[in-house]
Amino acid sequence: MSPFRASAGFTSDWQHFDFALEDGVATVTLNRPERLNALTLDAYADLRDLLAELPHRGDARVLVITGEGRGFCSGGDVDEIIGALLERDTHETMEFTRMTGSVVKAMRECPVPIIASVNGVAAGAGAVIALAADLRVLARSASFAFLFTKVGLAGADMGAAYLLPRLVGLGRATELLLFGDALDSEGALDVGLATAVVDDARLGQETAALARRLAEGPTAAYATTKLLLSREQDVDLSSAIELEAAAQALLMRSADLAESFAAYKEKRPPRWTGR
Repeated sequence: MSPFRASAGFTSDWQHFDFALEDGVATVTLNRPERLNALTLDAYADLRDLLAELPHRGDARVLVITGEGRGFCSGGDVDEIIGALLERDTHETMEFTRMTGSVVKAMRECPVPIIASVNGVAAGAGAVIALAADLRVLARSASFAFLFTKVGLAGADMGAAYLLPRLVGLGRATELLLFGDALDSEGALDVGLATAVVDDARLGQETAALARRLAEGPTAAYATTKLLLSREQDVDLSSAIELEAAAQALLMRSADLAESFAAYKEKRPPRWTGR
């Protein structure tokens, strides 16, 4: 994590979702269950700002995003967003679409591993937020629906047309984004959209176990792996190998690698510091 901070302090109160931090695990819980956790303009902005802060905090080693109640996130709130945008001009609308995209961009660029704990429907923007996470643990009752075309919008939204083909392949991504039909949890697992599918009652427990594994692991190695996975999608093989050589050489000079070697010699588990 960067030690460099400016004058502004960290936000202590996030008003548009619940935020908790315990033993290195940060958790965002979308908290509008009566609306299946539909996102408002302010919720988007809070997510964008939290993701900007998270790499600098130093106390969060993994981020979990989930929803309260029976839904993960049903997308943007139709009344509060679509209704409002219809009254705005093109410039203001573009500012909104750039802001929503900045949430996904920040998720992919954040060095902290992100787990989407999908406890129900993930539709529209909710599906893209889950897609942008590094890992997706789904309750058996969960489902995905990239339903933008069903309301007359492009299926390519918030980076979906970039991320989804890289995860499930161009053919299946085309089908999901064109038609916007629901995909249940087992279907998501079959196409590679889900990391794991678990019984609803075990979702919290399974997510917590995965988050704990990441929080207790070599965070510098995880951050570098995540960075290279993102960067290497759009470079040739020679460039990718050079990027990996430079990154690996730096990590070979890290305290964590020295600790790993010492732990190996002493026949004990390593004590990772992320340095």
